[in-house]
Amino acid sequence: MRYTRLLVYVDRVARTGSIRKAAAQSHVAASAISRQILALEEEIGTPLFERLPRKLVLTAAGEILIRHFRETLKDLDRAQNEIEELKGLRRGEITLALMSGLAANLVPRAAEAFRRTNPRIKLNFRLLATGDEILAAVGSAEADLGLGFDFVPDVKVRVLTTAVGRLGAVMAPTHPLSQRASIRISECVAYPMIVADKSMVIRPYLNALFAKASLNPQPVIETNSIEVMRHAAMADQCITFLTPFDIEFERRVGRLVYVPVRELAGNTQTLMLIGHEGGMRTIASVFAEAIKALIRDVI
Repeated sequence: MRYTRLLVYVDRVARTGSIRKAAAQSHVAASAISRQILALEEEIGTPLFERLPRKLVLTAAGEILIRHFRETLKDLDRAQNEIEELKGLRRGEITLALMSGLAANLVPRAAEAFRRTNPRIKLNFRLLATGDEILAAVGSAEADLGLGFDFVPDVKVRVLTTAVGRLGAVMAPTHPLSQRASIRISECVAYPMIVADKSMVIRPYLNALFAKASLNPQPVIETNSIEVMRHAAMADQCITFLTPFDIEFERRVGRLVYVPVRELAGNTQTLMLIGHEGGMRTIASVFAEAIKALIRDVI
């Protein structure tokens, strides 16, 4: 703290050109600042200020040192801000861009854990339709974090964590196939099916699977809403195809069951948490850790 005060004193003398004015701003005696500056000049071995009749002006050595002092003060201020954010003392906001299927499952639990220790931080969740939109939001710093499946590489973002999720059959606990350890896709088509439409990253996996099995299913519902898939599966004897990440809450409370499909054993989706390549604010990093912990819990 003594070192910090010295930096502030020298900076204020340089800005005001007066030890007296700097002392008034710092609420200390002018003689105290004068003594510290003289001691610093003696230690360095050269004057930092030229003493003119009405003003103190930085010498060449003083100009060099004041640049260092000001950068140090900025770094100290940034560090203090980050510490305040980390302790939850500062009000602020974090924006997470995510795919809709994750909004009702992983994210609320992560938010609950985070807010217990950071109650003053506001969390903004932006539901975006595609991975490209999430990448753009994080890459442009409109969002601090992004969460979704199978993002393509992008130089503006970095991957913070990944987890593999396998597509499987999802159904109500009362469904005839719900107690099976695994099933074949041919068994699924005997029941009403809810499938992702062509805009979703799930659909290409399903198309390849049906084509390989020479099946031409006629879904009763085709949708781009994972929320619709989940609720339709709970309400009727339907089967849909999702990953464990998509139904984390419903599995935990016993509303839905996940059954591996043998033909999908090699087909995976990669859940990815991303941030800006240039780094992120400390408080956003803390929220990222809460999401990472929950992802590890699910897998």
